[in-house]
Amino acid sequence: MKWYLKAIKNYAGFTGRARRKEFWLFCLFSYMVLVIYGFFKAILHLPEYEIETFLGMVYLLANLVPGLAVTIRRLHDTGKSGFWIFIGLIPLIGKIILLIMLCQDSEKGENQYGPNPKTAL
Repeated sequence: MKWYLKAIKNYAGFTGRARRKEFWLFCLFSYMVLVIYGFFKAILHLPEYEIETFLGMVYLLANLVPGLAVTIRRLHDTGKSGFWIFIGLIPLIGKIILLIMLCQDSEKGENQYGPNPKTAL
């Protein structure tokens, strides 16, 4: 939860670096919220109402900018430009390449995007 809130607080911060832990815990928490939402919707057999769809869309849109920001900061941490995020638009192979880049370890020491967040604690 701490890492999710850290990403939300830095929602428009497209500069700097983000550790793998910050990125993946943000993703995990975001998906868990959606899974819990879907679970309760299914278990309670709620019919489709516009308000439920609206609430789901609001949550997704509220996480769009923080998600993009933490992804770009994660790419910065590996020493890559944030523009590499667009490779994910290429069907299948682009997403695989982006996933590999997001899983890489931090670039050692300081890079052009700032100090290493592992050592800057």
